[in-house]
Amino acid sequence: MGDRVHTYRTVLSWAGSTGAGYPHYDRTHSLRAEPAETGLTLASDPAFLGDPALLNPEQLLVAAASSCQMLSFLAVAARSRLDVVRYDDTTEAVMPEDDRPVRITRIDIHARVVLADTDRPRPTEERLQHLAEIAHRECFIANSLRSEVVVHPTFTWQEPDASPAGSGPPAGT
Repeated sequence: MGDRVHTYRTVLSWAGSTGAGYPHYDRTHSLRAEPAETGLTLASDPAFLGDPALLNPEQLLVAAASSCQMLSFLAVAARSRLDVVRYDDTTEAVMPEDDRPVRITRIDIHARVVLADTDRPRPTEERLQHLAEIAHRECFIANSLRSEVVVHPTFTWQEPDASPAGSGPPAGT
């Protein structure tokens, strides 16, 4: 990567009035991150009087950690000549209000990785876990957080007659 510096910019917009006090103002706001054309409409967490139908900043932080871990793992797998055909995860974070300053203290990423059977020998479970650890160390978002980020990967092998990758998420996810 050399001496390059990557800069990320967002543009946030809110309008309203806080004049009537904390419980009465609208928390809805918009955010863009150029060059992406798609923006987001956000609110605060419903616990802090936000709209439960909208994403909130805490969810975006968890989503960023999840996405970055997946992208890092796919890169590590590709460099290791492993054929990952599916990656799903459920990521959960906790933010205890009694631990000041209030912050997300832990993020648990429960990744389910499906690999294709190839003519190469299958890597051991230890090797797969090691690759997941490498991906975690390479995850830019996890490296940027003070929160503990823990990855819990499980690995399975695609059945020979399984449907192709990209056929949609399994039922119940």
